[in-house]
Amino acid sequence: MANNTDKPLNHVAIIMDGNGRWAKKRFLPRVAGHKQGMENVRNITISANRLGIKVLTLYAFSTENWGRPTEEVNYLMRLPIDFFDKFMPDLMAENVKVNVMGFLDELPPKTLATTKRAIETTKHNTGLVLNFALNYGSRREIVSTAQKLADEVASGKIQSSDIDEAMFSKNLMTGMFDEYQDPDLLIRTSGEQRISNFLLWQLAYSEMAFTDKYWPDFNEQDLKDMIDQYQNRDRRFGKI
Repeated sequence: MANNTDKPLNHVAIIMDGNGRWAKKRFLPRVAGHKQGMENVRNITISANRLGIKVLTLYAFSTENWGRPTEEVNYLMRLPIDFFDKFMPDLMAENVKVNVMGFLDELPPKTLATTKRAIETTKHNTGLVLNFALNYGSRREIVSTAQKLADEVASGKIQSSDIDEAMFSKNLMTGMFDEYQDPDLLIRTSGEQRISNFLLWQLAYSEMAFTDKYWPDFNEQDLKDMIDQYQNRDRRFGKI
C-alpha cells in the first residue's frame, strides 16, 4: 500500500518524459504526444490520490524548455489552460488541491491567470496536492534562495550563522509542504536516467525509479509497481 507506516510514501515526483517520442513512434506530430500526456496527468493524479499519496510533483516545463521550437513552446503554454478547463470538475470531485511552482511571472498572461485560478478554486480541498513545476529549474531555484537569504542577512533580519539546511529547505519552492517537502520517490519515464535540473536539493535522499515506458503509456499499474519497489528498498539516509 502507498502509505506503509514503516516506510511512508508521502511525496512522489515524476519527470514526465517521452511525449514527443511517443508521438513519433505513431507518426504523429510532437504536440499530439503532449496532448496525450496531458490526459495521462489526470489519470495518474487520480490514482495517486486514491493510493494515499500526499504530494505529487510533476515536471511540466523546465526553464530550459524555452529553447524548443516556438510552435511547440506555444502549445506547451496552452496545455495548462486546456488541462484545467477540461479536468477541473474531476480535480474537485477527487478533492485535489492544485499548486504551481516555478518562475511564474515569466509565463504568458493567460497561462499565469489560469494557474492562479486553479490554485484559488481548489485551495480548500484537502486531498492530494497536485504540484506542477512550471518554468522551473532547480539550479536557478537554489541561486534565488541563496540571494533571498543573503538579502535577509544584509538587512539584519537574520545572521549568516542562522542559515542551516532546515532554513534553506524552508525557503525553497517546496518549503510550503513542510514535512513532505522532499520527495520520497522520483519516477522518470521514457528510459532516460538523469535528473535534468529537477529538485536537486530535495532529491538528496530520494529513491529513484526508471521505466522505459513513455509518459502517455505510464498507467496506474506502473505506478503501483514502482510503489511496491519503493516499499522493498532499505532507506538508510547515509546511516547503517
